[in-house]
Amino acid sequence: MAVNSSLSDEEIIDKLINKEIKFYRLDELLGDEKKATLLRLKAVEKISKKKFIHINKFTISPKNARPNIENMIGSIQVPLGIAGPVQVCGEYAKGDFFLPIATTEGALTASVNRGCSVINNSEGASVCINKSGQTRSILFKFKNIEKIKTFFQWIDHNFSKLKKVSESKSNFLELISINKFVVGNSVWLRLTADTKDAMGMNMITLAAKTLGEYIESNFTGAEFVSTSGNICMDKKPSALNLAEGRGKSLLAEVFIPNSVVEKYLKTTPEKMVDVNYRKNLLGSALAGSYGFNANFANIAAAIFLATGQDLGHIVDGSHGFTTMELVDDKLHAIVTLSSLQLGTIGGGTNLETQKECLELLGVHGSGDPPGANASKFAEIVAAAVLAGEISLIGALAAKHLVKAHMELNR
Repeated sequence: MAVNSSLSDEEIIDKLINKEIKFYRLDELLGDEKKATLLRLKAVEKISKKKFIHINKFTISPKNARPNIENMIGSIQVPLGIAGPVQVCGEYAKGDFFLPIATTEGALTASVNRGCSVINNSEGASVCINKSGQTRSILFKFKNIEKIKTFFQWIDHNFSKLKKVSESKSNFLELISINKFVVGNSVWLRLTADTKDAMGMNMITLAAKTLGEYIESNFTGAEFVSTSGNICMDKKPSALNLAEGRGKSLLAEVFIPNSVVEKYLKTTPEKMVDVNYRKNLLGSALAGSYGFNANFANIAAAIFLATGQDLGHIVDGSHGFTTMELVDDKLHAIVTLSSLQLGTIGGGTNLETQKECLELLGVHGSGDPPGANASKFAEIVAAAVLAGEISLIGALAAKHLVKAHMELNR
């Protein structure tokens, strides 16, 4: 039912305040997402007795943003900087790429930029995707343990059928594997699937629900409990994701001549190796961290925000290792990213500003073949993370970190 067209904006605002109209229903009732957004904001202003003069200034389309937000009242702005270009030598990403960095942390863009200079003066970053596959774990319970072994055998024997069932709701998802876990009478099936250029959480969650319902109907004794059983593992620290990977698992490396270390980082390769060993490896182990690195999450967050990724997956992006060692007259730096969750279609990638940042990288939309754009994007992010690690560890080794933040962050 549409809102009475004779009502004035003020009357609609009063009805919102008095809860005669629900905030979330206003878009549908008005048939005008932009007007609904502005009227909700005015209602909030009257309720809070505050005036908001910046939230209501935006260029993204409220209609376009409907899949990404509920009860929209405007938009926030985050400064967007540029780092690079950085030279990437990957299977999908080949060439020089500028990096969009959305952040409120002074010195971050400058730090990544410095790391890019080091990489560029060291013949570029070599990058490869080690493993690719989105996961979701279906949870079942059994009345007793008697049937669990038989259930596992049934899953293995019927994998081809289960694959067809899981892929039946999507034109793109391809089931790769089903791994089995058990604790007591609880059983998890961890699905791993190729979701092409999409990050793929919605895609694989629908597949998991479809498969869970099919299994419950076709295997007596298996009670379907939940589409997600937390062995996925989604948006939380996880030893499983660190070891097995989730989304894109990548390696990025660079061999930095000693002269480049001294010129751009104002320290020595030996000091950087020592800092990395004691900080990133020993310190992280002592803290019980799954991030054996200096600041993976920082770079992932800045690029994710700029390109419309799910910010909850910054947790996943923090998993991984930075390793450094001396090879002849060079510093060999490697980042191992265990769980990079990203996509170039779906999510927030079609928001106008985020789309432009993806277009800057040459990765917006579906690739040819499908999956190529997301893979290219992942390789670029891995190179950016490598740049950030090199710069930060260099700053710590040179004892310049506080100086840089005092100059750039104040």
